[in-house]
Amino acid sequence: MDWYWVLLIALVMAGGGGFLGYTYRKNMVEEKIHRTEEHARRLYDDAAQKAEEIVRKAEETRKEKMLEAKEEILKAKAESDRQRQQSENELRDRRAEVQRSENRVLQREEALDKKADNLEAREEALSRRQMEIQQAIADAEALKEQQKTILQDLEAEKGRQEAELQRVASMTTEEARQIIIDRVTRQAYHDAAAEVRRIEQQTKTDADKRAREIITTAIQRCASDHVAEITVSTVALPSDDMKGRIIGREGRNIRALETATGVDFIIDDTPDSVTVSCFDPVRREIARTALEHLVSDGRIHPGQIETLVEKAKREVETRMHEAGENAVFETGVNGLHPELVNTLGRLRYRTSYGQNVLQHSIEVSHLCGMMAAELGADVALAKRAGLLHDIGKAVDHEKEQQGTGETHVTLGAELARKYHESPAVIHCIMAHHNDVEPETVEAVLVQAADAISAARPGARRESLENYIKRLEKLEEICTSFDGVEKCYAIQSGREVRVMVKPDDVTDDGIHVLAREIVDRIEKEMTYPGQIRVNVIRENRAMEVTKK
Repeated sequence: MDWYWVLLIALVMAGGGGFLGYTYRKNMVEEKIHRTEEHARRLYDDAAQKAEEIVRKAEETRKEKMLEAKEEILKAKAESDRQRQQSENELRDRRAEVQRSENRVLQREEALDKKADNLEAREEALSRRQMEIQQAIADAEALKEQQKTILQDLEAEKGRQEAELQRVASMTTEEARQIIIDRVTRQAYHDAAAEVRRIEQQTKTDADKRAREIITTAIQRCASDHVAEITVSTVALPSDDMKGRIIGREGRNIRALETATGVDFIIDDTPDSVTVSCFDPVRREIARTALEHLVSDGRIHPGQIETLVEKAKREVETRMHEAGENAVFETGVNGLHPELVNTLGRLRYRTSYGQNVLQHSIEVSHLCGMMAAELGADVALAKRAGLLHDIGKAVDHEKEQQGTGETHVTLGAELARKYHESPAVIHCIMAHHNDVEPETVEAVLVQAADAISAARPGARRESLENYIKRLEKLEEICTSFDGVEKCYAIQSGREVRVMVKPDDVTDDGIHVLAREIVDRIEKEMTYPGQIRVNVIRENRAMEVTKK
């Protein structure tokens, strides 16, 4: 029995081992199949993905090729259009040239026809003139014969009268003729000189009186106030703490502000204020406006400074344009070019010896119009020239920085010429400081009105130091010439009287000396208005009676 159980146990163990081996092999096969399926699935997915990628790249390649083909088609079409347009332009140019040639031929034919007509008319006129000349020659011959007869009669009568005079007087004919001629000549010279002197005196008196009346009337009708202006502006601050914020850390704010505006900001011990200094009035006004905006805004840094400076520029440009339009409207000058109106508005911030140039130009325009009306001249031309006579001062600061050396007179004439002003207006601008000789009444009126507006009391101001230096320079120039004995600057430097030595300077030489002094003053000095140079030469003869 023991072997039976052993066999049974062996069979059971063998069956169990076989089952376990079968189960293990089955599991291994299933796992291998699963791995194989998973690998096949991955291969399939990779193949599908690569296929999709190949299809996508093929589609992109197809699209690119189609785009390239379209571009080639468009280029070919554009080239075809360009060639067609070029051909059409060439054809049009040829047609235009043919038309111009035909027009020139027609014009030449018309000119030849006119010349032929003129030649025929001239031939007829010459024929008539020739006949008239022949008739005049015949008449002259007849008149000549009559004159010969009359002269013969006069000679006979003259001989009879001379014989009678010699018989009556105890002198010859020549002596009597000379006495009569001398007497008549002396009397004629005396009467002519007296009449000329009387006419000159009367004319001068009437002219001076009439000129005074015209100028006085114009000044009374155009009375205006003047406020002296300077080259610095002051901006009020709410407190002294604001000065530190304007300066900024290590001065970056003040440097940014000066760089953006091109002016100098003076921050000193003056309480609650900052001084803006610049000779260019437009830049000074832009800087003042920008600083006021910064103070009111409170945010002071380089970025905000640039923004507010640009805003201030726009505001000042708007004010200048409005000022130009108001000046044109006030004076009644029409048809000015818009750029001239803008340039005229820049004069709102331009001063000359403390006088506002825009107000000065408006006043000169009014004065010119009033005086032109009194004299019967062209009122519109006079007012237009008076308004534009100092237009060059709006840009002379820029030209001074460029070093061109052009005066405001030449700059103003260039602006007027650029914007198609009439030659009469340009001449008035050129002549208002005697750069050229005035040739029209309106040019003289602009000179007079400019001098009146500038010389009016209070219109212009000058510091005491500059005033004394100008007088000293004036007298120094005059005394530097040979033959000058004394020199006196009078009427606040508007007139200089030069006494010369009569032995060194002749009567004719004083005119040359006056011209040389004027030329040198104009070349070396800067002064408002005009300066009159009087050169005086005096000879005195003294004798004492004896008895």
